[in-house]
Amino acid sequence: MVDLQLALNGDTTHPAMPRTADEIARDAAACVAAGATLLHLHAFDDDGDESLAAGPVGRMLRAVRATCPGIPVNVTTFAAIVPDPRERLDLVSSWTELPDLVAANQGEAGIDDVSEVLARRGVGIEACLLSGSDADRFVRAGRHERFVRVVVEPLVEDVDDALALDAELESTLDAAGVTLPQLHHGIGAASWQVSRRALARGHAIRTGLEDTSVLEDGTAATSNRQLAAAAAAMVSGGAPAAR
Repeated sequence: MVDLQLALNGDTTHPAMPRTADEIARDAAACVAAGATLLHLHAFDDDGDESLAAGPVGRMLRAVRATCPGIPVNVTTFAAIVPDPRERLDLVSSWTELPDLVAANQGEAGIDDVSEVLARRGVGIEACLLSGSDADRFVRAGRHERFVRVVVEPLVEDVDDALALDAELESTLDAAGVTLPQLHHGIGAASWQVSRRALARGHAIRTGLEDTSVLEDGTAATSNRQLAAAAAAMVSGGAPAAR
C-alpha cells in the first residue's frame, strides 16, 4: 500500500485551514475518510499562532487520536516556529503527549538534538530534505536506520524546477545506497506533478492545505478533504509517468 500523508495546516491563510484542536480533529477525520493514511500537523495556541509548547501539542494530539484511532500522527518541529535551537529543544523535551512521528528538517540548526531527544522517547523521526545540501548532509551523517523514512521536499513553485530538484534529491539518496522508504511532496500547482513522479517510482506522497491551495487542474481547493480525495484517487488509479 502506498501511503498518503495529509498536511492539514501550517503557515497558510487559507480560510478552511484548521487551527483549534477540535477543528484539526474534525478535518483529520474527514481526510482519513477520504483516503489519508498518515497525518502531518501543526499545533496552534489560543492566540491562533503556531506553537511547539506542550499544552497546544498535547490538546491537538488527544483530539486527533479520538477521531482518527490507529492513524499515525506526525507533528512538525519547524524551526521557523521557534527559531532559537535551545528554546525549541526545551519545548519538545517538555511534551507529555507524544506524536507517533516528527518531521525533522535536516538543514535546521539543532535538529540532531531535537531528533535524539524524541527518538529516545520512542518517537519516529522523518528526515526531511529540502535542498541538495540537506541531502548531502544527510548522506554524510550516516546511521540512516535512526529514521523511519525520508521526506523529499522540492519546495519550488515552477513545475520543471520542482521535478528537477525532486529527481536530484532522490538520485543523491540512491547513489548513497539509502534504502529508507521515501515520501515526496511539492508546493502549489507543482505539487501534483511531484506526486505523480513519486507514485510512478513507488513512493508515498503528501498533500494538504499546508502545501497547496489548488487542485491538479488549477482550480481552487476548498478543503483538505477535497485535496485528500483527489490525491487518493491518484494513488488508487496509478500515476502516468511525470513529464
